[in-house]
Amino acid sequence: MRYQPQVNREDEALLIRIKELALERRRFGYRRIHCLLRREGIDVNHKRVYRLYSELGLMVSKRRRRKSQCVELQPLQLPSVANHTWSMDFVMDALCNGRRIKCLTIVDDYTKECLDIPVATGISGDEVVITLESIAAFRGYPTAIRTDQGPEFTGKALDQWAYQHGVVLTLIQAGKPTQNAYIESFNGKFRDECLNEHWFRDLSHARELISSWRMDYNENRPHSALDYLTPSEFAATTRTVTNNGDLISITNEILD
Repeated sequence: MRYQPQVNREDEALLIRIKELALERRRFGYRRIHCLLRREGIDVNHKRVYRLYSELGLMVSKRRRRKSQCVELQPLQLPSVANHTWSMDFVMDALCNGRRIKCLTIVDDYTKECLDIPVATGISGDEVVITLESIAAFRGYPTAIRTDQGPEFTGKALDQWAYQHGVVLTLIQAGKPTQNAYIESFNGKFRDECLNEHWFRDLSHARELISSWRMDYNENRPHSALDYLTPSEFAATTRTVTNNGDLISITNEILD
C-alpha cells in the first residue's frame, strides 16, 4: 500500500552529469553546479539539482578555521645572555618521492646557535618535549621559548613541560611571523643553503645532510650579526666572559 518512487531516466542522466561536474570541481556546491548545468543548456530546477546532489552524498564540508589564542603584542627584544630565549618553528620540505617531511628548528636568540633540527614525517607535541629535554640535558633550561600558535606548541604536553621547569612560553600573534623574526631569519638561511641545495632520497638521508649542515652552520659559517664570528665562537666568548665575571664576584665576596 506504500508509494513506490518511479525511476526517472532523465534523473539517471542528470545524476551522471552532476557527479562528473562534482569530481571536476571538488569545492563547488549544488548552486554552482546548477549554474554550470544551465550553461550547458540543461533546463533543470535548482531544487531538483539539490535533491540529486544530496542523494549522491556530495555535500561539501566547510573548512573551519582554527581558532587562535588572543595574546598581547610583545616587542621582539634581543636577550643579553646565552640560553635566555630560544625560538622554535617548523619548516616543511619533501623527499624525492614526494613524501612530506617536517623539520623542527630551534635557535638560541642570543648566540644564534642552532640547537637541534629533528626531521620526521610528523612531529607531535610530545616529540617536541623530548627534543627540548634532550637539549636541556647538556645546556640547561631556557628562561623563555618563543613560538607561533601551532597545535604542537599550544598543546598540553609542551605547556606541562614548561610549567614543571619554569620556562615561559611566549606565543606570537596569529599571522605575524615577524614577531618571531630570529627563527624566521634562520629558516630562510636553512631553506636557501640546505633544503634547496640537496635532493633527499629518504628520511635517513635527509637527517644526515641536515645534521651535517647544522654542524657547519654552528662551527664554520660566519654570521654577520655576530661581527662575522661563527655561532660557536661567539658562544665560547660569552661563556668566557661569564665565567670570569663569576670568579670576580666570588673573589669580592671572600675579600669582604
